[in-house]
Amino acid sequence: MIGTVANTVLVIIGSLLGLLLKRGIPENIKRIIMVGLGLFTCMLGVKMGFAMQRPLIVVLSLILGGVCGELLRIEDFLESIGEKLKRLVKHEGEASFTQGFVFASLLFCVGPMTILGSIQAGLQNEPDLLFVKSLMDGVSSIILASTMGFGVIFSALAVLVIQGGLTLMAQQFSFLIAPVYLSDFTSVGGLMIFAIGLKLLEIKPIKVINFLPALVVVIILIFLAGLI
Repeated sequence: MIGTVANTVLVIIGSLLGLLLKRGIPENIKRIIMVGLGLFTCMLGVKMGFAMQRPLIVVLSLILGGVCGELLRIEDFLESIGEKLKRLVKHEGEASFTQGFVFASLLFCVGPMTILGSIQAGLQNEPDLLFVKSLMDGVSSIILASTMGFGVIFSALAVLVIQGGLTLMAQQFSFLIAPVYLSDFTSVGGLMIFAIGLKLLEIKPIKVINFLPALVVVIILIFLAGLI
């Protein structure tokens, strides 16, 4: 768990540094940084999206997962949690609180380094890959918190729960490192990250959070396809 703990701590430290920097950044600079983040996020999503091996499974996962998320109103639920957190920490007046939390959580938790690093740490007790990821996430959290605000720091909870859970249950989730699972899972995550990029660029107000079930659906569909 040392790799996950290090990752969590560096996200918190990076977020705090970003919040300190936020106060001295003019609004026009914040906007251009947000555009840069949006462009980078779109490109990262495209890169991850090209990992797909079975396009039909990827598109079905997005459609079925999106429908499930819409019916369950996941985004509305997380928005309400974000509002409660804002009131709890008495941090009113920041419209991007939930957006910062969700964006950072997806960026830090959806990707091959999270899966490979967590399973490697759990099965082989080798946290080296997670240490590298920790440094990357720490630097990223500085930039994100300086533009997206206080919500980014709460993504450390997502890192602790998701990454820590994968590490503790590495034996059960070891199948995810097989290329047949990892490639399409990464592709679905990449398309979600691309959608976040469109949202940051204010091109399309997509309810990205409602697509979260797609990350589970894609695993189920790949498993079922393997039985056919």
